[in-house]
Amino acid sequence: MSAAKSLLIELGTEELPPKALDELAGAFARGICDGLARRGIDAGLDAARTFATPRRLAVHIPAVAKTQPEQTIERRGPAVSAGLDANGQPAKALVGFAQSCGVEVDALERLETDKGAWFVYRSVKPGQPVAALLPEIVAEALKALPIPKPMRWADHDYSFVRPVHWLVMLHGSEIVDGEVMGLVSGRKSRGHRFMRPQPIHVVDADSWEDALLAAKVIADPAARRDRIRDEVARVAAQTGGVPRLEDALLDEIANLTEWPVAIACTFEREFLAVPPEALVTTMEANQKFVPVFDADDRLTEHFIGIANVESHDPAEIRKGYERVIRPRFADAKFFWDEDLKTPLAGYQEALKNVTYQQSLGSLWDKTVRVAELSRVIASRVGVDAGAATRAASLAKCDLLTRMVGEFPELQGVMGRYYASRQGEPAAVADALDSFYQPRFAGDAIAADVVGQVVAVAERLDTLAGIFAVGLKPSGSKDPFALRRAALGLARTLVEAGLELDLQAAFAEALELLPEAALAAGIRPAKDSQPVPFDAGARRAALLRELHEFVLDRLRGYYAERGFDSQSFEAVLAVAPASLADFDRRLRAVADFSRRPEATSLAAANKRVANLLRKQAEESGAAVASVVVDASRFELPAEHALADALAAADRDNAAAWAERDYGRVLERLAQLQPPVDAFFDSVLVNADDAAVRANRLALLARLKDQFSAVADIALL
Repeated sequence: MSAAKSLLIELGTEELPPKALDELAGAFARGICDGLARRGIDAGLDAARTFATPRRLAVHIPAVAKTQPEQTIERRGPAVSAGLDANGQPAKALVGFAQSCGVEVDALERLETDKGAWFVYRSVKPGQPVAALLPEIVAEALKALPIPKPMRWADHDYSFVRPVHWLVMLHGSEIVDGEVMGLVSGRKSRGHRFMRPQPIHVVDADSWEDALLAAKVIADPAARRDRIRDEVARVAAQTGGVPRLEDALLDEIANLTEWPVAIACTFEREFLAVPPEALVTTMEANQKFVPVFDADDRLTEHFIGIANVESHDPAEIRKGYERVIRPRFADAKFFWDEDLKTPLAGYQEALKNVTYQQSLGSLWDKTVRVAELSRVIASRVGVDAGAATRAASLAKCDLLTRMVGEFPELQGVMGRYYASRQGEPAAVADALDSFYQPRFAGDAIAADVVGQVVAVAERLDTLAGIFAVGLKPSGSKDPFALRRAALGLARTLVEAGLELDLQAAFAEALELLPEAALAAGIRPAKDSQPVPFDAGARRAALLRELHEFVLDRLRGYYAERGFDSQSFEAVLAVAPASLADFDRRLRAVADFSRRPEATSLAAANKRVANLLRKQAEESGAAVASVVVDASRFELPAEHALADALAAADRDNAAAWAERDYGRVLERLAQLQPPVDAFFDSVLVNADDAAVRANRLALLARLKDQFSAVADIALL
């Protein structure tokens, strides 16, 4: 085995897209490591380090052998029975196989298998030097990068995410000769574009990172992030404020800079009259600046810019940052002042001119449907129906404001500000923002009850409408984000504890849809005869699809929270009407399943279910679950189980009234001894038909008590 040395590969480019840089760098490193592994090259792949800056992708692997190991070649030829003729002489197929391997027939070996004997050719091929394989490995890794829109430059016939300028490939201190995308490899890297623009001589793979550091390039993305945090904290301390550096902004700044330096800046205090979310959005999203807050979490006039240069005159950079942000803030203030001149309700008429979906009408049509659903839902869950209806009627109005037109991500936020300033009740104003929650994975649901109601109504209408017109998700495609809407609906109902019959709510949402929308989603098969449209049947079919779609999202929601699938299916089997009730049952069943009695009782319930099903199949009728005649009991175990069931039923009356399913199952768990004793001493299928029916009825009562919570037999 040849001595292992560090391997460095660096591809220099024009500035790479910052939001894609981390993914590109990771994919490049994986591609190099996978390429080495496929060729059997000994390398410490687990220790590989990924580097990336705006102008380079690089990977460093600390221990890579100089030579590929010997390659054992084995080719299977014809079966012995087919390779030899009746006289034992080589047949034409065997001769041809030997010639293709470049040997005589006598050089072939035989391979014995359980399916017979075969001729094989075996040889050992010397391993190639890594230096000879690396250009191909690099080219493969680059070709496999996730680049949605590669570009071409000059008159080259190759393409990449950005034009490439230099290539460093070093194995230890030796240059790995090769050419990739027209670049001949060498040991010349490049430092910071402005502070150290001269080529950098790299001595060996291990000194590359330090050589770049000396040239004002921090090649390690994690180290750049640490420096940005330190720089922001240092500058923020000078302002006396608290910086807000979100992870997404930190990542983007790190991928825009090679030598980040923080600059303290300020803007005119008059702009603080604008809602802070608008100012923060333009700072973070448009300019990549870090906002600064005071100790009470109020936005201040300070902000921090991150320069990609260590300037001799940072004041000039500060002036530039302040100059570029001023017109954007002026626009935001203009939008805010102008939007306040029109009441939110004044935009309702204009919503009629904005198409939501061709068959579902305008945004105003959707608003009317959601408002009606909100009224009905609010009445059912005990929320102020007037506030919910008002909030739903205003929910889409801020989409037509100047501010949201400029900053679409502020929809809802600006609705809340405008409604509050224009005298709407706090419950209505807050709901205009909160009903969008959860906006993304991990986001909380709406905290206010009116927002929760509108959130549910909005998602019910969206799901019902888009399913109706035949645009439900297909495979990985979900252009209307219906999976997210369904999960948001389920989470709101569960986490807010809203007692709402989900199927009934979907039925109402479907009733509110125009009949044209229901018909639009029907795709007749080719060459089929037209079938008269049946709106009722169409709604019934959609209702089943929608309910199952939400339950599928709910299944994933609970799986992520550690609930096992058996507990979920046990509750699903009894079809609770509300998801809040589903949640209570599931938590009770999950706790019950961890009790020592659970396994025995689940097995008993499964046995009971099988007995009852068999009896029903034989008799053609279900076993009566309430008529149990104690006078027909023949054994003490029958009396004991009947008495235990009656006692449990009495004891659980209060728990059932409070829907305390945990207490119900805890009491039912005490039935294990009489249940076990019953099956140990009682023959259910007695010869006497009346005795047998009575025993089955007793078991049906046992099953009913457990199945009232969940199908315990499925645990």
